[in-house]
Amino acid sequence: MTSGAGAEGSTTPARRPVVVLVSPDSGEVLLEEFGRYQRDYEVHLTRSVAEALDLTARVADEGGRIALFVLDSALRDGVEPVPVDGSGGYPHADTVLVTFARLRSVVPTARRLVVAHWSRFREDADTLRAGLAKGKYDGYLLIPRGMRDEEFHQAVSELLSDWNATVGGHEVEALRIVSDGTDPLTLAIRDYLDRMGMPHRVHHPGSETGREVLARWTGGPTLPLVDAFERGTYAPRTVRDVAVATFGRPESFDREQVVDLLVVGAGPAGLAAAVYGASEGLSTVVLEADAVGGQAGTSSMIRNYLGFPRGVSGMRLAQRARLQAIRFGTRFLAGWEVTGLVPGELLPDGGRSPHRVLSDGGEVLARAVVVATGVRYRRLGVPAVEELVGLGVFYGSAMTAAREMEGQDVVVVGGGNSAGQAAIHLARFARSVTIMVRRPDLRSTMSDYLVNEIGWSPRIAVQPCSEVVDGGGDGRLQWLDVRDTTSGAVTRREVGGLFLLLGAEPHCGWLPEQVALDGRGFVLTGRDVPREAWRDGLPPESLATTVPGVFAAGDVRAGSMKRVAAASGEGASVVPLVHAWLAPDGG
Repeated sequence: MTSGAGAEGSTTPARRPVVVLVSPDSGEVLLEEFGRYQRDYEVHLTRSVAEALDLTARVADEGGRIALFVLDSALRDGVEPVPVDGSGGYPHADTVLVTFARLRSVVPTARRLVVAHWSRFREDADTLRAGLAKGKYDGYLLIPRGMRDEEFHQAVSELLSDWNATVGGHEVEALRIVSDGTDPLTLAIRDYLDRMGMPHRVHHPGSETGREVLARWTGGPTLPLVDAFERGTYAPRTVRDVAVATFGRPESFDREQVVDLLVVGAGPAGLAAAVYGASEGLSTVVLEADAVGGQAGTSSMIRNYLGFPRGVSGMRLAQRARLQAIRFGTRFLAGWEVTGLVPGELLPDGGRSPHRVLSDGGEVLARAVVVATGVRYRRLGVPAVEELVGLGVFYGSAMTAAREMEGQDVVVVGGGNSAGQAAIHLARFARSVTIMVRRPDLRSTMSDYLVNEIGWSPRIAVQPCSEVVDGGGDGRLQWLDVRDTTSGAVTRREVGGLFLLLGAEPHCGWLPEQVALDGRGFVLTGRDVPREAWRDGLPPESLATTVPGVFAAGDVRAGSMKRVAAASGEGASVVPLVHAWLAPDGG
């Protein structure tokens, strides 16, 4: 079990994480460069692949954790491509890629970096580029040639940061959770905090910290407890309780204040609208019922987002956008579900009253509203499986639960990019990952870079023309019945986890009937709205709905691309329309 996966006392190894350098010629330069990391990591230099393999096996046997492998592109010691999965070989016999495959078979969670001497940087890049595209390693850098090569170290720090966020566990604690770690609520709270980038740790009730927190608790006997330092200790009953306690609630907001822009939903579209709205002088508030980032925030690694050549996790992308929006003055109200929208009315003087957005915790008045609530995963609809949600069955990628899957056989149901990203992340921990889809293959629904990376991974298999029809176990998921959609045959398989990423359903039940929806429940905008809603023979603006002053952006909008970059673009593009609406003659 990896650090951070359970309660204190059984998961935190004494030794520091390890960085392994492998270079026959440039070892001294690399060792000097990695000197700045030696306070927090053990840095080991090896001269050959054989030496690196021996060190890796020794660290693993001793219960240590390897955070990063750094391989010189000049490795030339001819390691035989011994297969790790019985397949008979690797797609490429190149020494660097074969070495990474062998190292990964021992430590699948470590990040992998190739460095090259300036004299062979371009030449080796040509031969190794295909491996980078297929996810066989995480980055290709030039070995520093002088002092303070901060571009090099930024890349290294990003890889180490990603490893710490998903594997290494938190050393700093903003929140302490006291729990035995086995109940679904604790797992859901941890997943929420992970997605929010909030450092935390689980402490067993019998640990020193657990006993300390329990001694100060004045309520009845209950678990889990959350100790928030400056906010004291409380007993949450839902994840929303944690969100409200951590980030505030609408009741603390001045209900008489009318804001220029209210954004409902903090996924990529909502975050972009908040950043651009606040940066251009609009008083901006964001309401979010769940974690910032939306569905995209659960992605372990997005590799095709513009400007992030080594990829970026959905959590980190969302938190950077949130901090950016806060810097410009946006206020986030987290943890309350929006329940209704009362559109503003035309006033006798020609103006309009503000829109009223209702939530479980109160209402917010706004001159303009952007609906960016995104989509939710469809339910599987198998009663026996639904009863085990949180007990081995998870909707979404559930990044925290992934750490619980070490040594398990898991199933991912879904054929979109989110399912592919979840499978790749799970393969770092699980013994095997099977992607089940009803279609014959993945290529019609998943990006090519993900299909290629999945095809290379020895731990991931694709099972087409399949659907889950039953499941069960003793207190948690232990088996699934799977039907072949072509033959109708049903087979039973033992599993340790089921991750359901079943496509998209819009979250629009709170919208009034004045906002037109398509047949699937997505918000209609622009030329797609019914002609009877056009004004003076003209359709609304491209992201405007049938209610003046109410706009839609991102996945919730009919006809959207359902991609992170597209949602971000729509969130930015809606702000000029809001400005035009708020102008004196805009209504």
